[in-house]
Amino acid sequence: MELAHLNIRAILFDVYGTLLQVGPPPPDAETRWQQLFRDLLGVRPPLSRLEFAVASSKAIVQRHEAARARQISWPEVNWPAVVAAVLPELTRLSRQEQDEFLFRQIQAGHTTRMPVETAAALRRFKRSPGLLGIVSNAQAYTLRELHEALAVHGLDLALFDRDLCFWSFEHGFSKPDPHVFQILTARLEARGVQPSETLMVGDQADTDLTPAQQAGWLTWQLRSATAQAVGPGGN
Repeated sequence: MELAHLNIRAILFDVYGTLLQVGPPPPDAETRWQQLFRDLLGVRPPLSRLEFAVASSKAIVQRHEAARARQISWPEVNWPAVVAAVLPELTRLSRQEQDEFLFRQIQAGHTTRMPVETAAALRRFKRSPGLLGIVSNAQAYTLRELHEALAVHGLDLALFDRDLCFWSFEHGFSKPDPHVFQILTARLEARGVQPSETLMVGDQADTDLTPAQQAGWLTWQLRSATAQAVGPGGN
């Protein structure tokens, strides 16, 4: 998509499937799972990776149902709370250790990378006068995954305006809820940027493009070469 002829003053990106390609678990996923528990809890895993996935999925469903009963149409879970419900041992760790556990746990479940072409595009956008932001169904570990992927290419999260970053885990609801785009539209308008001057870049029509268009934004569909399920907060 050629942007030069468009009056775009803000570009907001989806993360998984757009900025980051998501692949299958690493070949040594089972070893990582075992080592994770030994390193941080000093025990063998009480659940296999499959058993953990089943139990955490059930916990997510329960939380989603409870949220929908309170008229939250597109709920988002807090992943640390889900994991702690499935693995109570986690609560024995310090906050820093819990964050490390959760990051290593998700790294055993999938792989992520930022394509060279994506990094090059971000570098070009960085040189332009416009604003950059994020609209992501995400968990706290997403920020570290994105930080590490950007660092490979000499970039960092400071590239994105913090006030224009919507991380669903911080709000308890997720795309395609129209409130996501309303919040960001209000923040952009406070800076003098109109919806017609805002571009949403994402890979999913239902969660990225359609709700952005309904908010009056321009859209650009960018599909990563690899698409995998990425867990809670992953669209």
